[in-house]
Amino acid sequence: KLTDTDMMRKYHNLGTASNLEALNELKALPWRNLQATSDPGITGITGDAQKCIDFYTQVLGLRFVKLTVNFDDPRAYHLYFGNESGEPGSALTFFAWPQVRPGLLGTGEITSIAFAVPALSLDFWKQHLTEKATPYAEVVRFGSPLLSLRDPDGLELELVPDTTPLAPWSKGGVPEESAIRGFHAVTMSEDGFARTRDFLTKSFGYVQDGEDGALTRFKTAGDAAGRYLYTRVVPDLPRGQMGAGTMHHVAFRAEDDADEAVMREEMLRVGMDATPVIERMYFRSVYFREPGGVLFEIATDSPGFTVDEPLESLGTSLKLPPQYEPHREEILRALPPLTLHHA
Repeated sequence: KLTDTDMMRKYHNLGTASNLEALNELKALPWRNLQATSDPGITGITGDAQKCIDFYTQVLGLRFVKLTVNFDDPRAYHLYFGNESGEPGSALTFFAWPQVRPGLLGTGEITSIAFAVPALSLDFWKQHLTEKATPYAEVVRFGSPLLSLRDPDGLELELVPDTTPLAPWSKGGVPEESAIRGFHAVTMSEDGFARTRDFLTKSFGYVQDGEDGALTRFKTAGDAAGRYLYTRVVPDLPRGQMGAGTMHHVAFRAEDDADEAVMREEMLRVGMDATPVIERMYFRSVYFREPGGVLFEIATDSPGFTVDEPLESLGTSLKLPPQYEPHREEILRALPPLTLHHA
């Protein structure tokens, strides 16, 4: 029987040439379109947990909602940021591997994250980023202005005027009328287009929603945070390699276990190499790579981040899954100390 760690090693290797070749030959079956919802969470890699916490809480004004470990490698922190409760559509997380080498941005990866901010807030953000000594660039995409910046590991971030139903974290040092309202989108860099387009539109609930140069925009129905997804076709780039400053995966929302089971079965039916359901304590997950190689996760809404600490004290102490709790002291000795920021 495969352990959860064995399964995670397996999906880390799904992007090899032989597996990508198999993924490219999708089964010749009629597509049965799922109604995908927005991405509830995005996970990246950092080489410095403290700098990551400082930047996302003190510069971007997100709440630090959970301090735990990588469930497959408890020598590394898993850091969670979001709005007050880390609602789906706001949860940004990082695996913190000290001194991990920088990643290589390329195809088969998520290469930028766009946050949604209020329509009239860009002037505030320009002043705020300047005060925080964070360089930014003003960009126009699909006819609309946005700000582009990078986090301490070099990960590309964007602040995009957009409306979402999420309430912001109001105690993060950013005025509520300007604060981040969850995600706008992620951008996936691909060496081709047709296979990913067909997968997104014929089996994952997206519709194609416009083009701007090498960028193609897709969206799901409704007004949920993270309802957009961009692909950038860059065939001349090398294959991406995970490391600090890269994204590990993007998650898509399943309302409950039954919804996740339906989505997993559909992924298997159309040729995706989906993992079994893996228990993550705060949600349950299934992983697979889309045809272009980007790692996707399907994650349940429940039980949520308040399963092991109350809302008012989220992110104030290290939480461990049951299998690691007997080893707490040993794990703490292996982890670097952190300074946490709380309202």
